[in-house]
Amino acid sequence: MQSGAFLHHVAFESAQPERLATFYSKNMDMDVIRISDTEFRAEGPMRRLVAVKGTDKKLAYAGLACRTQDVVDAMRARALSHGIDILDSPSPYFDDKAFALRDNDGHLICFGMAKAQTVSYRAARPGLHAPTQHLTFATQDLPGFKDFYVDKLGFFLADRVLHPDGDPATIFTTTNHEHHTIAAFKSDRTGVDHHSYEAGTFENIKLFCDRFAANGNLVSWGPGRHGPGNNLFVFYDDPDGNWIEISGELETIYDREVMDWPQEPRSLNKWGKAILRS
Repeated sequence: MQSGAFLHHVAFESAQPERLATFYSKNMDMDVIRISDTEFRAEGPMRRLVAVKGTDKKLAYAGLACRTQDVVDAMRARALSHGIDILDSPSPYFDDKAFALRDNDGHLICFGMAKAQTVSYRAARPGLHAPTQHLTFATQDLPGFKDFYVDKLGFFLADRVLHPDGDPATIFTTTNHEHHTIAAFKSDRTGVDHHSYEAGTFENIKLFCDRFAANGNLVSWGPGRHGPGNNLFVFYDDPDGNWIEISGELETIYDREVMDWPQEPRSLNKWGKAILRS
């Protein structure tokens, strides 16, 4: 594992960015900050989401905060050594030494040190515990995902879900001690599958469920427990159709071998979502 980073924030495009940020404010214990008519931010304890004017359900960028500047520099050098273009970071939460990359599917991923004020804000703001935890993509190019994140950037390959013929269906990668930071499912589309917040315990998950229910939002999937990662979960849809996971008890890993999981047949829940029952 090379990067020593964690998912710090996500940014989504939205036809109605104020509505999107307000939804997270009401349901995820976050404050709305209006930057302009086309950009709103939702900020809470150890979680941040940026909503910018654009196409619904499209990732604008994601930010991975590195633990030291040496890690940022090493990540930049590693990317350059593999011929990856270094881009300017659009993240408002990282300092001016941050940089960005486009992955195999064109998603913009930023690496940098979190600005001091975001760290102090995180400590000062009260609210339900649930740091931004992981981001999962749908991809038509799962080998390309593995090549970019594992082979080129040095992310640790934690688990794979395999088709009966042995071809990967899902790949889980991590940049720290948690089971996955960025993952991907093989799909017939390209985009974000879901992003997740780590509530830590089932008690905290229930508190979030109460919050969502009080605001008239139905559960999309769950509660349940995943195989890979062994985490408890419940899923909700935001107004744009982005899938939110509230997770708990995610596995921590230290120097273990990659685990392979069999893929069970996909089925549809009552909202028509395809779900992987493993």
